[in-house]
Amino acid sequence: MLPASVFQLSTVAALRSKIVLLLSIGLLCVAYATQAQYKQQTYCNPINIDYGYTPIPNFSEWGRHRATADPVIVTYKGDYYLFSTNQWGYWWSNDMLNWKFVSKKFLRPWNGGVYDELCAPAIGVIGDTMIVFGSTYTSNFTIWMSTNPKANEWKPLVDSFEMGGWDPGFFADDDGKLYMYNGSSNRYPLYGIELNRKTMLPKGYRKEMYFLEQERYGWQRFGENMDNTFLDPFIEGATMNKHNGKYYLQYGAPGTEFSGYADGVVVGDNPLGPFTPQSDPLSYKPGGFSKGAGHGATFKDVNGNYWHVSTSIICVKNTFERRIGIWPAGFDKDDVMWCNTAFGDYPHYLPSSLNKKSESGAESSNILPSGGEGVPWMLLNYKKPVLVSSTLASYNPNNAVDENIKTYWSAASASKGEFIQTDLGNVSIINAVQINYADQDVDSSFLGKSLGVFHQYKLYYSLDGKKWTVLKDKSNNKTDVPHEYVELEKPVHARFIKLENIHMPTGKFAISGLRVFGNGNGIKPKDVENFIVLRTEKDKRSAYLKWKPVNNAYAYNIYYGIDPQKLYTCIMVHDFNEYWLKTMDNQKAYYFSIEAINENGVSQKSPVLKAE
Repeated sequence: MLPASVFQLSTVAALRSKIVLLLSIGLLCVAYATQAQYKQQTYCNPINIDYGYTPIPNFSEWGRHRATADPVIVTYKGDYYLFSTNQWGYWWSNDMLNWKFVSKKFLRPWNGGVYDELCAPAIGVIGDTMIVFGSTYTSNFTIWMSTNPKANEWKPLVDSFEMGGWDPGFFADDDGKLYMYNGSSNRYPLYGIELNRKTMLPKGYRKEMYFLEQERYGWQRFGENMDNTFLDPFIEGATMNKHNGKYYLQYGAPGTEFSGYADGVVVGDNPLGPFTPQSDPLSYKPGGFSKGAGHGATFKDVNGNYWHVSTSIICVKNTFERRIGIWPAGFDKDDVMWCNTAFGDYPHYLPSSLNKKSESGAESSNILPSGGEGVPWMLLNYKKPVLVSSTLASYNPNNAVDENIKTYWSAASASKGEFIQTDLGNVSIINAVQINYADQDVDSSFLGKSLGVFHQYKLYYSLDGKKWTVLKDKSNNKTDVPHEYVELEKPVHARFIKLENIHMPTGKFAISGLRVFGNGNGIKPKDVENFIVLRTEKDKRSAYLKWKPVNNAYAYNIYYGIDPQKLYTCIMVHDFNEYWLKTMDNQKAYYFSIEAINENGVSQKSPVLKAE
């Protein structure tokens, strides 16, 4: 029998132990709950999906590469569904960030689908049914239907669609009528026709919707420099949206391989026209890291916000080496359709972070067309010093920080331990890192969709380049992340970022862009001075823009439009203090403003200039 004092001490000790244990469990639960509650707020273009490798051998003469384009996103039963060219399937997501691939070959042998590719697909939602149709010049392609696409449950709606059509687009009007638009040519216009919703047979004949007017609208001219080199411009990729009783027919032009690849829009009071063009392209992104914004579609998220998804370019390994970007979009109080591509490949807020309504309350405004309310993180390592483990031939290290997705650094191998390190120049606040992998010496067995491939890496940060701390450990990752985007739950202070390779799905360890976002802890650039716009007298589609360089700026955003309050089009210019603009409507006056950009923020926009 223990003495009472000993018993009391033992009881107290036991109670203390239980209290400590309970506190520890409680702290662990709190920590776990805090971790579980964190939800990523942003994404970054190009979007990070497992892009397939080109499925057509004669498109691979310069080596295997990832490729897709012509995207369509629809919201269906509270989820997002993304279809694009040559992917042997589609993706779905509940947050527009984490996309899950569903393997499905939609074409049948009698469809002529030797490689079972679904090219430039049309996606429609009619009531509770999703329909899918791929491009064809023949009349024997199947239209598929599903009420459970998440589970990959499909059956033919029409076994052989009589109409056919390349680059098709479906539109279900709110009066119950169904329309199809199509066209991909530099000789013929876009076409539109009403379809019988039950039989999918045409009602009447195709009607001409719109043909390019390059003699008036400068952005529609063919060529990287819009000089109509070799060919006339192409019109393609028709899609339709309805807003406040008006119909907005969108199309891609002038060529998929150009930085100026864009989506235009024409507006009418009826689904089959007539239509009047908006003077400037809807989505236009000729500058920055990832260029181009053509052949896409506009959709609403689950909160009613509008977005525009379209094709961005690489076009190095092949003309059709392309990616996908998503940008905020909407309609202003005058029913002008807009798409905000300013800082278009910097971090953007996800739909879950946006639930804003327009002044009328009828439609959501998303990120305002003025460019406000964007993510306030700047690029920190543009053309900053780079250290690497090895270099293959002329694929130089600086290519990974030059803000050009067409160029890349490649290590000599894909071995574990190959690395690239970027110096920010001073201790900065880091909020996010984007890792853009490039295709170098891809295995020839990679054809179409290669499931089960993955990247593995470790990401470190350091104050002095000597002592390193793990920022992100994906050494056990089993997913394909060609455009990995890492948003930090809590920002860190660092001067150096290092990416270390663990495993590549194929080819060498190669990076087209190691991009670090945050704030440089310095001074914002000064306002731009002496901004001038000289519009060409003989051709009002063009103008020469020039300004005084800002010493601490690495880039500039030029905003312009046909209304001083609607400068919806934006061009990002790096390094230079001049720009040749060739995109204008020659029958309208234009208004311009410019801002300077550096690691620490953005200057005030310059006073608006008018160019007659």
